[in-house]
Amino acid sequence: MATIPPLAERMRPATLDEYVGQQHLVGPNAILRKAIESGNLPSLILWGPPGVGKTTLAFIISRQLDRPFFSLSAINSGVKDIREVIDKASALKETAENLPILFIDEIHRFSKSQQDSLLGAVERGLVTLIGATTENPSFEVISALLSRSQVYILKHLTEDDLSLLVNRAIKEDEYLSSKQIEIKEHEALFRLSGGDARRLLNVLELVVNAIGKEQVTITNKLVLDNVQQNMALYDKAGENHYDIISAFIKSIRGSDPNAAVYWLARMIAGGEDPLFIARRLLILASEDIGNANPNALLLANNCFQAVNVIGFPESRIILSQTVTYLASSPKSNASYEAINQAQELVARTGDLPVPLHIRNAPTKLMKNIGYGKEYKYSHSYEGNFEEQEYLPDTLKGTTLYEPGNNAAEQKLRERLKALWKGKYKY
Repeated sequence: MATIPPLAERMRPATLDEYVGQQHLVGPNAILRKAIESGNLPSLILWGPPGVGKTTLAFIISRQLDRPFFSLSAINSGVKDIREVIDKASALKETAENLPILFIDEIHRFSKSQQDSLLGAVERGLVTLIGATTENPSFEVISALLSRSQVYILKHLTEDDLSLLVNRAIKEDEYLSSKQIEIKEHEALFRLSGGDARRLLNVLELVVNAIGKEQVTITNKLVLDNVQQNMALYDKAGENHYDIISAFIKSIRGSDPNAAVYWLARMIAGGEDPLFIARRLLILASEDIGNANPNALLLANNCFQAVNVIGFPESRIILSQTVTYLASSPKSNASYEAINQAQELVARTGDLPVPLHIRNAPTKLMKNIGYGKEYKYSHSYEGNFEEQEYLPDTLKGTTLYEPGNNAAEQKLRERLKALWKGKYKY
């Protein structure tokens, strides 16, 4: 077994019909499938979580269109590597070959100068770019490149998708199909995979190899007993990348500065992009601390700016200061929950009219029909407040922001309670 590729590689699909998941993109009559089948494929960015098939989809596209396929990883490729590929693409164009596809894995890790070096080739039609990213391309891909690409969002694989992958591997893989494998329980397999197809198949293979028998019954206990100590053998870079970030965020959220700075050091040792870490801290400062300590967001933002200017190794000190402060800070996700609830409410009530008295009235006609009539300008009243309705009529009294149970938000709660006198549930 040591001389053959891992199961995930052996089971990599070669056609769209074999591809599992992302039916909203590649299912019958789906938008990306139609673009592929027409042959009019634009440069594109595939954005989604790890292990959902971004690399595989790029490879399938190149095969279906019969195009030369160049692949670079942003982790270990520089401007020199990009230029070499572009030179090869130029040579192919002169010999009337099909337009090559240039696949950039983890394109969000390319610097601005590296992304700039791609731009000319895309503009001149030397390559069709396919970038893969786990990060929001609006923040990670330069605007000039993004404007010349279509962004397609890939979703987490469902349990049905994962079941299909496991069953297909057991039946079709040359090695596994020679054994008698029964999946009695699948929860541990799915949980350890985290929705990542590659990890799922690696876990399955690891368990089967660990048992070393012709007859294998997969149970949750069997998976947990044989995988937890050996999981790092598979997909080390990708798995550790996401698992350590998860541990890092959860340690800060859990107010453990010691664990948080440990995982920070692990990320630094692994060569993680300091801006990636700083960006995560910015999100956490608002999502998990919020109004319990508004200074957290200010510090996180300053940290991001400072890291952008300084870089490693010195920025490790700034990151450590911010991490330990955020971890030690009081926590609240009240504002995060408020916007979630508000968006859910808007999904059901987004067509409700704005009350007339708080509408803007820039024209005489609007004033005549009541726009802005009886609006009370808060600063004209004692305490800069006068009670009036701001929500649509049918939503009167709806509480979306529930201040957290901490000193800072308790003051906000008391103020709101005093102002609104029972209108909202504070």
